Amino acid sequence: MTKARRSTRQRETILRVLRSTKSHPTADWIYDQTRKYIPNISLGTVYRNLNVLREMGEIMELNYGPELSRYDGNPVNHYHFFCQSCGRVFDLELPVQTGLEEMVERESGHQVRGHRLEFYGICHDCLAQEKEAGQKRASRELKDWEEPTSGNPLNSAFDSRPNARH
Repeated sequence: MTKARRSTRQRETILRVLRSTKSHPTADWIYDQTRKYIPNISLGTVYRNLNVLREMGEIMELNYGPELSRYDGNPVNHYHFFCQSCGRVFDLELPVQTGLEEMVERESGHQVRGHRLEFYGICHDCLAQEKEAGQKRASRELKDWEEPTSGNPLNSAFDSRPNARH
């Protein structure tokens, strides 16, 4: 039997803040946003309430190692994409593959109560930035290559063009 928890103003505000964003924020971000409504709330209170909300099934905690957790205000099982470049987490609009749970049960003999599937890689924004940076770098390199060699006697001495004067 689960212990009934009384609703608190802090918990309700934290949940409202978390559900107001799709960004999968950290506890620090949630703390900063919650302080706009409850200026004297402590970071410890935010962490405690996030744990309670997770235990109640109101939110999801996405753990990315011992030092980084992000929180999701949508407790319904769904998939995520984690960008290894910028650290953002995106919801993926894919159907949950319940067949995986049945397959794991069949193959392992374990009782599966759910699963969490995440994809890792580089998000579309970071890919675009990398592509743009690569194009600028290539443009600079091409410009450097096409610079005229006249005016600098050292450049003309190393010029490999057939008609270059040495």
